[in-house]
Amino acid sequence: MEYLDIYDEQGTHLGYETRDIVHREGLWHKTVQNWLYTEDGKVLFQIRKDNGKFYTTASGHVIKGETIEEAFAREIKEEIGLDCDCKEAKMIELVTWIMDKTKKDGTVWKDRAKSSFFIVPYRGDFLDFKFDENEVMGIAAVDAQEALELFETEEGEIDATMIKEENGKNTITTRKVKLEEFLILENETA
Repeated sequence: MEYLDIYDEQGTHLGYETRDIVHREGLWHKTVQNWLYTEDGKVLFQIRKDNGKFYTTASGHVIKGETIEEAFAREIKEEIGLDCDCKEAKMIELVTWIMDKTKKDGTVWKDRAKSSFFIVPYRGDFLDFKFDENEVMGIAAVDAQEALELFETEEGEIDATMIKEENGKNTITTRKVKLEEFLILENETA
């Protein structure tokens, strides 16, 4: 069972609770959103297993007793199999995240998070990734500027380098991708 530290809106620590209760009751907690980028201007999106959409490079909850830096490294290791030194990471923003979503069973999933956004350079080989088979299908590397333009115009296609595991080995292909392939969540900020 996963426990998360919980806070009031001002960030005062109140204790901890299970992840299920945190989201059922809409309790404030912390998350990390990690973005890896290459020196040639590519940003890396993970390809989510549950819906095939492109999302952050690695992200997730800060678990009970964990620091933001520990969560940063753990999420990258768990989701894409890399040992990443947070000394090179730069926190670029702290976002207050509020979102309620009705699940298929009719229950409401309430997200109330203070999310730390990190960027970190990736200088390794794309073949080094080891994907969490339960969460991640692969990585899509896209030009950051082209992705921003796609998000702004909501039109066209951009080139993506796709890294996926097939038969125990990573393969690299390229193809065009459209806006609808990215997981874009509507954040109702406070």
